[in-house]
Amino acid sequence: MPICPVCEYKSSEWYEIARHIYSLTKKSDAKHIMWLNRNLSVKEVSEEELTKSLEGFFRVRNNLSDWIRQKFIDKFYGENPHPFILAMQKPTKAVLLGYVIEHQHFLKNWVRILSTIVARTDKDDVIRYELGNIAVEYIGFNNKPSHYELLLRMGESLGMKREQILSIPPLPATRSALNTWWDIALNKGWVETMASMHSLELVADRSLVKYGAKMHYFNPKILESNEYPQEVKDFLREGYEADEGHAGEALELVDKYAEGFEDIQVSVIRSFDAFSKYLLARLERAIQIDKSVLGVLT
Repeated sequence: MPICPVCEYKSSEWYEIARHIYSLTKKSDAKHIMWLNRNLSVKEVSEEELTKSLEGFFRVRNNLSDWIRQKFIDKFYGENPHPFILAMQKPTKAVLLGYVIEHQHFLKNWVRILSTIVARTDKDDVIRYELGNIAVEYIGFNNKPSHYELLLRMGESLGMKREQILSIPPLPATRSALNTWWDIALNKGWVETMASMHSLELVADRSLVKYGAKMHYFNPKILESNEYPQEVKDFLREGYEADEGHAGEALELVDKYAEGFEDIQVSVIRSFDAFSKYLLARLERAIQIDKSVLGVLT
């Protein structure tokens, strides 16, 4: 059913959704205007043009996972890649520390949100998948350290004590993003939560270049470079190797159990917007550590 991606007003026709959004933008409603600017166009259009744009934006041609993958590429790896991804092509010490400090908050909340999926589904394949994720991310698996542990080791290798890393509260942008993900987890269905969270793993999926991504999450040459501590390479390699196909497995489960598209699509786009804000928080933290990062970004 057609749905407003901002306030979730529903109708049987996209034209009605377009009229709804159009009328609110004429009243200078900030949330609806920002959604249009981020996802469709900054140019003012007619109701008819907006209808066509909305229909095109939400149209699923093959399956939902393909739609999610393409929207992720468009937002983070398209003509204007996300600034954090650009910074990761040759990351400085400050950029990597900003990554560590903010990401530890993300990972702790990540496993807690995945646990809500386990609690709310009765699908055995989903339960097994999510419990495996929780183990790999936070506990460790097959005698290998968890991603969380590898992240902290990366921070230590860059000169910051573990106790200091853990004592730093998240920046407001990180906290705002976490609030968005918790809102989805607590107020939407488990399929929506699964799609919203695991689609974020596409960020490190090497296969995205086959679908049109302009670059990888970071320059793969880093993994062989002597410019970075081994712990940095260990952390980056783990995600780089683990997430190839991993997000695809989750999205296949979303395809399998989705009973409709629009509600999931709206939550996924909300999640992408939160993720963009969160990645910027990593850079904000990096700039706090070393103001010269700002010069590199500009």
